[in-house]
Amino acid sequence: MIDISLLKSQANELGVSLDGQAAERFDLLARMLVDWNSRINLTAITEPEDIVVKHFTDSLSPLAHISLKEGAKAADVGCGAGFPGLPIIIARPDVKMTFIDSVGKKLNFTRSFLEKTDLFGETLHMRAEDAGADPLYRESFDAVFTRAVAPLNVLAEYCLPLLTLGGVYVSMKGADDEAAAGAGAVDILGGEIKKAVSLKLPNGDSRSLLIIRKVSHTPTNYPRKSKKIAARPL
Repeated sequence: MIDISLLKSQANELGVSLDGQAAERFDLLARMLVDWNSRINLTAITEPEDIVVKHFTDSLSPLAHISLKEGAKAADVGCGAGFPGLPIIIARPDVKMTFIDSVGKKLNFTRSFLEKTDLFGETLHMRAEDAGADPLYRESFDAVFTRAVAPLNVLAEYCLPLLTLGGVYVSMKGADDEAAAGAGAVDILGGEIKKAVSLKLPNGDSRSLLIIRKVSHTPTNYPRKSKKIAARPL
């Protein structure tokens, strides 16, 4: 379905090498995405080239800017249809990814893809703030990813409680740089903004990556419930 040579070329520019099995898995993911999307609203992006650029290449971009250790434990928070988590583990099948979302039908899509590919992944039907307060998940992940529209001071409260000390949170955003506006919240929650990366996708769309390191434990009174986070963001 998709142009594999285009995907490999764009991945190579990010320093990500895709073998034949990875290429087959990306193609299967694209096919399943279009098929499921005909029945369930997963994405507005369904044209093959757009899937490659806006879903796959975009999702792989953090791998160009962070180092994930072999067998790293990671979380995709608010994963939706599995982005960026699924492309990351296709490229790095050693990574153990937990997909967290409050919408069960979208998790069903991710779970179905994982079952067809034997990739390691856990789907967690739970709100992010509940996961961050759960001893099973709190401060247990080496990396956390989001590709979301919420402000950084809100996302940080959902994500930093999940990170282990020394772990990295990558907030994938549009063109706006929110580092200054979100720095206070990140500090309160035990993080430190290490880098803000501006980049362009091959189609010219602007993106930014905020890379945040966990430098101290998150205070036990965070995360708060979502209503309080929304009403009084840090």
